[in-house]
Amino acid sequence: MKHDESQNMYHRARKVLPLGVDSDFRSSGQDTMYISKAEGAYIWDLDGNQYIDHKLGFGPVILGHGYEAVYNKVCEATRYGVTYATSNTYEVSAAERIVAMCPSVDMVRFTNSGTEATMHAVRLARAYTGREKLIKFEGCYHGTHDYLMWSFTGETAIGSIRSPIPVASSSGIPKCIGGLIVTVPYNDAERLGDTLARCWFDVAAIILPPLHTSGAMAPETEWLKFVRSKCSEYGILLIFDEIQTGFRLARGGAAEYFGVMPDLVTYAKAMGNGYPGAAFGGRKEIMDILGQGVSHAGTYNGNVVAAAAADATLKIIKEEPVIEEITERGRKLQEGMKKLFEMHNIPVSVLGHPAQFGLYFGEGKPKDERGWMKNNISYYERFSTTLQEFGVMRPINAMEPWFISYSHTDKDVDEVLNRIEDVLKVVPYKKDRM
Repeated sequence: MKHDESQNMYHRARKVLPLGVDSDFRSSGQDTMYISKAEGAYIWDLDGNQYIDHKLGFGPVILGHGYEAVYNKVCEATRYGVTYATSNTYEVSAAERIVAMCPSVDMVRFTNSGTEATMHAVRLARAYTGREKLIKFEGCYHGTHDYLMWSFTGETAIGSIRSPIPVASSSGIPKCIGGLIVTVPYNDAERLGDTLARCWFDVAAIILPPLHTSGAMAPETEWLKFVRSKCSEYGILLIFDEIQTGFRLARGGAAEYFGVMPDLVTYAKAMGNGYPGAAFGGRKEIMDILGQGVSHAGTYNGNVVAAAAADATLKIIKEEPVIEEITERGRKLQEGMKKLFEMHNIPVSVLGHPAQFGLYFGEGKPKDERGWMKNNISYYERFSTTLQEFGVMRPINAMEPWFISYSHTDKDVDEVLNRIEDVLKVVPYKKDRM
């Protein structure tokens, strides 16, 4: 593929945008890609190269790019304005849909990004419990605000092998905030139990993604139930961060899929099929204290664009076989991948859920960030970079999962598998991580 136009745009962008992008996760240096259009399951760069898209905006595009019913709803809704400094009917309708679909949600508030949603959820948890500390799990990402951008990924995620300590994942975060964060390994009931025995009385909330940030590693069912039971025992609020998994695993989210009820939950991404918007919600007695001493405000909260997109998207997810079809196509892609890697004697584990999954190259199957760090990252990056040159868009970073949309067809899956087979012929497996 030629990338002359993207490279020219990169040099232009570098003059006015740090790294030439508006989010660190989009930067690939000289190879940073700039997109001209997208439709359904496909995306095109400035040079006209077409890709089957399994990146899907890092997850939001659950129906497909430019999905007509959502687009029409947004156009209709915004014909007479977007932001009113008062409320609109679309936000009420979208909230009703979330409450009806999600078994753990009695009430909801809208915001504009996943970062804002988790920020407000932890503030609410602190206010409700009267406690200040938060427990998060090593390697898990919950947005870019100071209170949760700790122990995100890689070596800095674990701090210390024997005794986990929170490590700031960005410079500029005050060190004193680290005293309010407690980190433990994912899927480790013994370590969590010991930690809670020491400090439960200071802990306002435990926050976790129902699929781990690194490669969409799944929680062990008994561990998830253990977390729920300990939160109930100690009066700690359990927050499911469903920014990625919301409305993908099941219509009612992870609570429905795993049968474990959180106290609070955060949504974004797939909620609006790519239009920017987010939400947090939970039990009525917790949500009711908003505006009663607990501040939550925002000029663009529940704006017409986001609310109309969410209303339209959630209606489609509720009424059409979206979950069933993306799950089935994701499963077909997973099984096809396993067969191809096995044919080439490449050790791999396919992690997560068919609608959102990751690849781990190496022996065994990781269950937490410590295990994930043994991934053959070097091979993964060679494989993924080459696959993109063969016309399959997916994140180059190994921790980011593959996503499936309602617009992907069986033909798309077959074509992706054909291209993976071609890549495996030219990218031999090597047992290295560097």
